Amino acid sequence: MNKLVIVGTVAFDAIETPFGKTDKILGGAATYIGLSASNFNIDAAAISVVGGDFPKKYLDLLEDRGIDISGIEIVKEGKTFFWSGKYHNDMNSRDTLATELNVLEHFKPIVPENYKDSEIVMLGNLHPLVQQGVLNQMETKPKLTILDTMNFWMDIALSDLLNVIKNVDVITINDEEARQLTNEYSLVVAAKKIQEMGPQYVVIKKGEHGALLFHDENVFYAPALPLKEVFDPTGAGDTFAGGFAGYLAKTGDISFENMKNAVIYGSTLASFCVEKFGTERMVNLKSNEIHKRLQQFKDLTQFEIELT
Repeated sequence: MNKLVIVGTVAFDAIETPFGKTDKILGGAATYIGLSASNFNIDAAAISVVGGDFPKKYLDLLEDRGIDISGIEIVKEGKTFFWSGKYHNDMNSRDTLATELNVLEHFKPIVPENYKDSEIVMLGNLHPLVQQGVLNQMETKPKLTILDTMNFWMDIALSDLLNVIKNVDVITINDEEARQLTNEYSLVVAAKKIQEMGPQYVVIKKGEHGALLFHDENVFYAPALPLKEVFDPTGAGDTFAGGFAGYLAKTGDISFENMKNAVIYGSTLASFCVEKFGTERMVNLKSNEIHKRLQQFKDLTQFEIELT
């Protein structure tokens, strides 16, 4: 089993969807990634920053799930990062109502000493300089580095983003972001261009339409599980990344063939995330539910056909 380092936000979210709205609830990329990865019972650490307003019960929750929180800095006089958004009826588009960086504005990540030799590093969506700052602290070259990013950093910090992309093995982004990063509409062409930037593997998330995995000339497609209802899509991409990284840390196998399984695990866990507001579904998720849904995925995608 490999150690996993997770860097990202631990935050407050306030969410409105056609199904209702919340006040401030637990959110953040590192939170969703950590909760998702914790289903594999691995040695994982979260690196982030919160303010003095962040409830201890949330930190206890992460710790109870086996996540090392010694890398989460608490700025007692500061306020925790806050994001508020409203989803449209299609649940794919949303409006950001508020973004308050607060303690995140001056965040300098510190990797705990006993995780500087971690084999797998999951760089959640943050400023590329923060992501690079984590890589710089690793004492041994990780077996696998995975980066998640978004169009916001492409807009305001593209050169910094391109520098960190050069240093990672896997990038996970959505289809819109892949097109923006490469100026290519075809996702096959876009993935090829991104591989030329540095990463050997490119995962392009397509929301309700599944995910694509690219490596050299190889392509793998995993559909999203058809759901009766999507309640809140917040954190689904991070949950996918946590499942993907967690599975690879558990198995220790970073081959393309095993990454296909990691994509399926990521998609499976993301399908739970969207069923409730915020982290509620992930916190109460049971292993037998995961196994049952994995079987649904298998049934959905497996078929026999006679080639003539």
